[in-house]
Amino acid sequence: MASVGLRAIRKDFGRTQVIKGIDLDIADQEFVVFVGPSGCGKSTLLRLIAGLEDATSGDILIDGRVVNNVPPKDRNIAMVFQNYALYPHMTVARNMGFGLRAARLPAAEIDQRVTAAARMLGLENLLHRRPGELSGGQRQRVAMGRAIVRDPQVFLFDEPLSNLDAQLRNQVRTEIKKLHQDVRRTAIYVTHDQVEAMTLADRIVLLRDGRVEQVGTPTDLFERPANRFVAGFIGSPAMNFLSATLENGEIVLPWMRLPAGIAGSGAVEIGIRPEDLLAGDAAPEPYRFEALVRVVEPMGSEALLVIAVGGHEFQVRLMGRIHPIAGTRMLFAINPAELHVFDAATGQSMPVVQAR
Repeated sequence: MASVGLRAIRKDFGRTQVIKGIDLDIADQEFVVFVGPSGCGKSTLLRLIAGLEDATSGDILIDGRVVNNVPPKDRNIAMVFQNYALYPHMTVARNMGFGLRAARLPAAEIDQRVTAAARMLGLENLLHRRPGELSGGQRQRVAMGRAIVRDPQVFLFDEPLSNLDAQLRNQVRTEIKKLHQDVRRTAIYVTHDQVEAMTLADRIVLLRDGRVEQVGTPTDLFERPANRFVAGFIGSPAMNFLSATLENGEIVLPWMRLPAGIAGSGAVEIGIRPEDLLAGDAAPEPYRFEALVRVVEPMGSEALLVIAVGGHEFQVRLMGRIHPIAGTRMLFAINPAELHVFDAATGQSMPVVQAR
């Protein structure tokens, strides 16, 4: 069991600053996901915690102990890599027990730990096989089993699902969630996929350009984004954005005015998620508008639409199996309780008093 702390962590590669002063506390048994676009520093931050890279400055703490100068093997962590890192000539059982043999544990204890982990991950019938005889999902479970048998204080996952197809990603993601619930250890998980972040995390750390943009629960980041970047990164399909003007507490769009209850005036940007654009007259009159349905993408129990109004296009997610026809015009409405407003200059979120 262990907490993880980062104190003013910086990492430079030559003259390039990759991590630019990050402070973070991860609680014991918490599942935290580092997410962000490529090059934001999330994998580097994980490697710093693992001891595979040295911090340029700052301190890394595990269970309250500074581990900057502690070798990876002595940090009591286990890392699951993107490429599995399995030995092709060894059986599943020997791959899972390799670290324990290197630590010179008794053979009986190794067998007991491997058997228990295999049972947890549904690998009992595969222990005699080699990695080349396994599917991608099975190889990933073996890599997870190798981490479990070590009984570490902290699990580190470095984009473990990126090599799997969509169906396997969903399956293994569920297995990782169950694993965390069963073993109750601190887990830090790196991904560029915000869906993985939303479904797995107790808390999300959203990174951009070596800095933390926002830390919070998936609900916090989805419903209360700190800025435009967070709002645009979290959510699928992505949030719709539109430049607008703030005048006397109203947001002025090319085709309508929206009550917002925000003091001041000037340029703003509004954001509305596709699921918060409603069909018909489901919202108060000030928020209704007519639009042309340009594209309809049926998806079974829902449909994704592209609508056009005032020279702009928006994505709309409609629930239900009855969908409009492309080329028709219909009424839509902005859900006022889910309207987001951002300062055009800073990108920071602005409170929408009356709408919320």
